[in-house]
Amino acid sequence: WMLKITAYADRLIDDLEDVDWPESIKDMQRNWIGRSTGAEISFQVEGLDATLSVFTTRPDTLFGATYMSVAPEHPALSQLTTADQKAEVEAYVESAGRKSDLERTELQKDKSGVWTGSYAINPVNGEKIPVWVADYVLGGYGSGAVMAVPAHDTRDHEFATKYGLPI
Repeated sequence: WMLKITAYADRLIDDLEDVDWPESIKDMQRNWIGRSTGAEISFQVEGLDATLSVFTTRPDTLFGATYMSVAPEHPALSQLTTADQKAEVEAYVESAGRKSDLERTELQKDKSGVWTGSYAINPVNGEKIPVWVADYVLGGYGSGAVMAVPAHDTRDHEFATKYGLPI
């Protein structure tokens, strides 16, 4: 049952109103269940008839997005990868494939990635932002792509600093 908790998140949260518990305990339960409210945002990929979609709970941070990252197993990665970057991206994907999801998302691990050679267009300001493949993004979580806002996210900041990306 605990492995299927996401399938029951809405019902669990809604049914908390029927439980005679202190509000602080109900808040802890809501946070533990973890239902997110937000928006799905699509970024056009420059030069391709393709978009990358991300889910964000903070659409107000779109102006601060300076790059995107996709999971090594993202279905559009081969389409996103330019000929100049193909060998480097393929080697990176093979290396990332030897890691478990737990190893890839470890907060203390060194963030790693490779530029795909592609750019996405930030939908709020029209700026080109580079698209990277990074092992901290998981294909089975959300859309398998993230918009990176290094001024507001520690993980994004560490990655941007390491690779000289704008903050």
